[in-house]
Amino acid sequence: METGYTAAQLRAAATDAVRAPSLHNTQPWRFRLRDGGIEVRSDPARRLPATDPTGWGVRVACGAALFNLRLALAMAGTPATVRLRPHPAEPDVLALLRPAAPRRPSPGEQALYAAIPRRFSNRAPFWPDPVPADARWRLGEAARAEQCWLELLIGVSAVAAFAEIARGAHRVLERDPTYRAERDEWVRTEPSPDGIPAAAGGPQGEPQDLLPTRGFGGLDRAPGRDFEPEPLVAVLGSPGNTAVDQVVAGQALQRVLLAATDSGLAVSMLSQPIEVPSAREQLRQSLGRFGTPQMVMRIGYGQPGRPTPRRPVDEVLDLPVPHP
Repeated sequence: METGYTAAQLRAAATDAVRAPSLHNTQPWRFRLRDGGIEVRSDPARRLPATDPTGWGVRVACGAALFNLRLALAMAGTPATVRLRPHPAEPDVLALLRPAAPRRPSPGEQALYAAIPRRFSNRAPFWPDPVPADARWRLGEAARAEQCWLELLIGVSAVAAFAEIARGAHRVLERDPTYRAERDEWVRTEPSPDGIPAAAGGPQGEPQDLLPTRGFGGLDRAPGRDFEPEPLVAVLGSPGNTAVDQVVAGQALQRVLLAATDSGLAVSMLSQPIEVPSAREQLRQSLGRFGTPQMVMRIGYGQPGRPTPRRPVDEVLDLPVPHP
């Protein structure tokens, strides 16, 4: 008989859920107990109006948090069944999790769960070592396991064609003073539970760089020091581009990121070509894929770093008020 999740189970699982990535580390999610289930809700107050006017980034981030939540509940022996957008009249409720039959976590779930605290965006240049075929295959399988696809751009010509699209999107965004001000607003020079620490922003971009960088206040590079000349670029896509597709893509993104972390790989995300509609369509056409690109990743081997800070878990929980 289904008994429902408890506040203690929600708090424990949400501690892992909040380790998901989000645009500018805005952490736009909330979690609520409701009739024995756990709701994953978007937080409209943390959407970036200039960078994310449609809420795409919020839904992808909440999908990534949902995947962590699923893993945490499975590791506790209390796995969940998931319904996406369960209440049409409540669009901010992106998922509802209810207890499934208890079981032990699989070895794959254990490996991905162990990677959650070690995953972070590495914006520094990567080493020239190529990503081996078995690791590339694993990343593709991670996306497919969540009903998405992952296109790996390998070789100078494929990466150069993508880089032209990415740089064009970056120029469009940088011409918008509201976009630049919003980005700068989320750069943190002092300790903060959200936003991008300037120390984690990566080095400043240079005109000769193949791929654009966001410019989160990182250090200038020494003259002549370039990013890797031939990075492995991966495009994650979903069958469609509805709100549900975007939540699904967020789950796939997090599974891919955790699989990469477990494989010893470093990843940073390039969302500029996704944020500009014309660039996104150009990217879709260049891939010849059915569906919609939802995120671009740069993947390789790099120096160890550390995750960015997170808000206290109690700040993102909406627990029922106990009866007196």
